[in-house]
Formats: sequence, structure tokens, C-alpha cells
Amino acid sequence: MKIKRIILKNIRSYEYQEITFPEGSVLLSGDIGSGKTSILLAIEFALFGLQPGQKGSSLLRNGQVNGGVEIEFEVDNKTIIIERTLKKTKSISQDYCSISIDGDKKEISVTELKSKVLEILNYPKEFSKKQNILYKFTVYTPQEEMKQIILEDSETRINTLRHVFGIDKYKKILENASVLIAKVREEKRIKDAITSNLEHDKLHIETKEKELSEKSFSILSFEDDLKKKSEKRKIIQEEKEEIFRKIDEKRKLQQEIEKTIFLRSTKEDTISSNSRMMTQLKSQIQELKDLDYDEKEIEKLEKDISELKLKKQELNEQNIHITSLIHSLNSKNSDNEKVKEKLKHLEVCPTCLQEVDPVYKSNVVNQMDSDTSANNNLIKENTEKKEAIRDQMLKLDYDSSIKEKRIHELRILKVRLRELDDKQRHLTTLEKTNLALTKDLEMLDSQINLLKSSVFELNKYDNINDAKQRELNEALREEKLAEIKVAELKREIEVFSRQINEMKERVKKTEEIKQQAHYLSDLEEWLSKKFIPIILVVEKNVFTKLKIEFSKLFSKWFSMLVSDSFNVRLSEDFTPIIEQQDYEIDYAYLSGGERTAIALAYRLALNQVINSFLSKIKTRDLVILDEPTDGFSEQQLDKMREVLDELNVSQLIIVSHEQKIESFVDNVIKFKKENGRSIIETK
Repeated sequence: MKIKRIILKNIRSYEYQEITFPEGSVLLSGDIGSGKTSILLAIEFALFGLQPGQKGSSLLRNGQVNGGVEIEFEVDNKTIIIERTLKKTKSISQDYCSISIDGDKKEISVTELKSKVLEILNYPKEFSKKQNILYKFTVYTPQEEMKQIILEDSETRINTLRHVFGIDKYKKILENASVLIAKVREEKRIKDAITSNLEHDKLHIETKEKELSEKSFSILSFEDDLKKKSEKRKIIQEEKEEIFRKIDEKRKLQQEIEKTIFLRSTKEDTISSNSRMMTQLKSQIQELKDLDYDEKEIEKLEKDISELKLKKQELNEQNIHITSLIHSLNSKNSDNEKVKEKLKHLEVCPTCLQEVDPVYKSNVVNQMDSDTSANNNLIKENTEKKEAIRDQMLKLDYDSSIKEKRIHELRILKVRLRELDDKQRHLTTLEKTNLALTKDLEMLDSQINLLKSSVFELNKYDNINDAKQRELNEALREEKLAEIKVAELKREIEVFSRQINEMKERVKKTEEIKQQAHYLSDLEEWLSKKFIPIILVVEKNVFTKLKIEFSKLFSKWFSMLVSDSFNVRLSEDFTPIIEQQDYEIDYAYLSGGERTAIALAYRLALNQVINSFLSKIKTRDLVILDEPTDGFSEQQLDKMREVLDELNVSQLIIVSHEQKIESFVDNVIKFKKENGRSIIETK
């Protein structure tokens, strides 16, 4: 892994700053508080996000709502860019995450991004839930944190190193093995309890199989008895069916008798009806023969009616003339009355405009009254004539209707006389029909007697049928009882067979459980006597090998930083032991520079051991040292050049305010703080 650049936006004392990391070793230089360590914290946040217990307020610049970090690094010739942002609401939390691999950018969740980073760096999966502990002890551990590990109690330090080395899995294996042994013992106890009745179940199966054999033998005799009863029932049923056919034949004969009787009755009714019709026809024929019909009478009556119509027409014309005359006289009288009314009010003549004389008006009125009187006499005279004409017309109508009625009667009589031949022919047909029907009745009587004789002979089968039905019912009952016995026995055999099969299946499963119990017993013994001892030996050997390698490297780095008068090594619990002239020196009595040397040597040795033990992690060529020379003497500072050269990593990032370190590295980036804002110092 090689870091190429990082951008900080509102992170701690930075508002906005982009830092590019060149090849080789790089020194982040500047006064204390200039913002150097903030760069290292930003790198850690960009890679792994906020750690459990870490607050966003430790990164977000005071007074800002949003902030973030973007880092670009290279792994296996792939360019990876990660962007994380912080947002302040009620609290400060991670807001946005994205990762870009060779230009392919994806927005993913915080958890997904951490898993992706661990995958890219090729960290073992078991480290995904251990915060970023592997990164801390291989790439960047603050100097003060390393001193704290050295001062921890032995158990805490051992557990920490177990986590770092990834060998706490052996302890977990032993714990899981103990849990597994307990579960195996419990499972074995349960299986032993299940298999305790195995032999009893086997004996029970033998008893059941013996009973099943006896029942299988018994069913043969029951089935033979059922077969005999079925054959007997079939014979009786066939006899019963033959009798039933005779009874059915009798029933059909009776139905035939009923049909013949009904047919005879119908023919008798027909003869009777025909006889009545014949009597009626004879009477009608005689009546028609007695009728007096004259064709000339019709002609005479029609001529009389025509004459009456002519007379009526003449009278009608006279009536119209008289009505018109009466109407005219009434109109004249009405006009006279109107003139008389006008004369009463007339004072001046409208023609000559002279005054009208009353005498004149009186004369005129008298004349008009005279005319009206004459008109009324005429009206009365003509009204009497009109009533006389009306009476004559009514008499003519009456005479015409009498004559028309007589004509109608004569015409009906004529039609009836035409039916005389039809009635005579009909009478002859009915006489022949009755003669044929009488012969049919004689034949039907003979057939009825023959059918009754046959029915009488078949009556005996009614009693035979009743007896045979009782015999069949008894045979059916016996057959049903035999069937029930066979069915019950078969059901018992089926139940016994199912029970035996179920018991055999249960015994089979119990035997399998017994074998499993034997396997669990062997497994428990193997876990207790072989597996756990092997794991203990492996863990001890691995831990011993790590301790020897760690102690060797720790002594090497320390001797490069401190004079030869000191001899250092690690105890069994990885505690640094410092000896001078065969006397052990307590850590508390060392100088500040010597303590720093102890912590730095411990840090570098731990880095090399982990990178050697986990050879495939992608951060093995990156080391970050934060104030590694705190408290060093000039002599120790001079020895740092040798230490840095000995590291031999692709990228080394050092944070220090010691100017002398500048000559030990390939590149220097200087920082300063102005008005509470950290920036890169430009030349």
C-alpha cells in the first residue's frame, strides 16, 4: 500500500488542505500543535471510519456542520479513492461514504466500506470485528499508546498481543472445544437414555411377529368360510332373480290386462257415443226432409224490399225539402225580430237622414208581425207533414226488416238442406264403425280372459318370492358377518404389521442413536485426550516462536538506539526486561529518552513480527511514526538515521518537530498554524 494524497475539509484545525505524499520517506515537520498528528488521524478515519468510542467531535472542526476526508492510495497497481464525510445534527456522525477503484465509483454504507477496505488490504476476516487493531500495530501506533501497552499488567498485555498476532483463535478453539465436550456429554447422556429400552423393544417385536403369524394362519379359514357363504348367497340370489322375473312377468300381464280393459272401455264409450250421434242424425235427417222451402219466395221478398227502399227514398227527399222550408221560415222570423229591435232605437233614417215617424215605425212593425204569424202557420203545417213522413219511413223500415229476416231464414234452410246428404253418409259410416267395434270388443274379452288365466298361474310365485327373500336375507347376513370377521382380522393384521414396522423402524433408529452414542463417546475421548492437548502444544509453540522472534528484534532495535551498556529481552509475558551490568533496571527509573527507545523498539519489533507472521497483508511496506524521538539525546537522534535506513519500507511517514530528522528523510512537508488554522508552509 502507498498513500498518494489526502484532502481534509473542516478536520480539526484544517479548513481545507490537500497533502500529496511523494515517494520514499516523508517528514511531516512543524511546531507542536501545528496540525501534524491531525493528518495521521485523518488517514485512519478515511480508511476505517469512526472507531467504537471515538466521537465525531474529535475530528470535525469547531463551529462547522459538515466536514470530510478524501484519501487516494495505491494497492497492487490499483488506484483507490475513499471519501468519508461527517455531519453535525444532534450529534456528529458519518454521513456519506464512497469508494472508487480505478475510476469505478460506488456509494456504500459505513459497514460495507470497512469490509471492502479490509478486503483490499488483505487483512484476515477475523480482524473485521477488532476495530482497526492490526492497522494500529503494523502501520500507525501513537508513541504514548505503545508506552501504555508496555506498562499494562501482564494479562492485559498478553490478551492484547493475542489479538494483534491473531492467535487468540487458539484460546477460542479451546473454549469452544470445552463447550463442545460438555454438549457431547449431554447429548451422549440423552442418547444413552433413549437406547436403554432397546433389548426390551426387540423382544416385544418377536412377540408381535408370533401373534401376527397366528392371525395370518387364522385368516385362511375365515376367508374359506366367507367364500362358501358368498357362493351360497349367489345361488339364492340367482334363484330369487328367476322368481322375480316370473313376478315381473305377472306384473306386465296385469298391466296388459289393465291396458286391454281400458281399451275395451274406450271402444264401448265410442260405440255409445256413435249410437247417440246416429239417433241425433236420424232425427236431423227427418227434420230436414219435413222442411218446406221455396226458391221463388226469396225472389219475391227481395223485389218487395227494393220497392220499399224506393218509397223510403222519395219520403226522405220530401222530408229534406220540408226541413229546408221550415229552416227558411225560422230565419225570416228571426230577421223580422232583429229589424223590430233596431226600429225601437232608430230616430233618424241612415239613408235620407230624416227623422223617422213613429207611425211609420208602427206600420212597419205591424207588417212584420203579420209576416211572422203567416210564417208560423206555415211552419206548423210543414212540421205536421214532416212527422207524418217520419211515421211512414219507420213503417217501411219495419216491413223491410221483416222481409230481410225471412230471406235470412230461407237461406239458412237452403244451407241445411245441402247438409242432408252429408248427414246420411255420416250415419252410414257410424253404423259400420259400431259393427267393427262390436267385433273388437268380443276379441278383447277373449284376450282379457286368456291374460287372467296366465296371471292366476303366476300368483303362486308371490309366496315363493317372500320365502326366497327371507332365505336371501339370512344368506346375506351370514356373508356380512363372515366379511366383518375377515375385515376385522385383516385390520388386526394390518395394525400388527404397522406396529411391527414402526417398532422395527424405532429399533433401527435407536440402534443408529446407539451408534451415535458410541461415536460421541469416541469424540469426547478424542477431544479431551488428543485435540485439546494438541491445540495447547500448537498455541504454546506458536506463542514461544513469536516471543523468541519478538525478543530478538526488540533487542536489535533497542541496541541501535541505546549504548551497549544495556542488555534487553522480553519475559514470558512480553514485558521488556532491561539489565545493566547484570542488574535489572525498573522501567520507571529509565530516562525519558530511554523509555522512548523502549517503546519505539517494541513498536518496530512488533511491526516486523506481525508482517512476518501475516505475510500477505498489503500494509507491510507502510510505516507511520508519530514523534518517535520524544526525549531523545543528540546521540540517540544521530542513531535514528541508522534505524530509518534499517526499516527498508516503500513508504515511511514520520511526524516530528525535530529539525535534525529532516536530513534523515527524502522529503519534508512543513506545517504551521495561523489564526487557529493549520496550513502547509510554502517556501
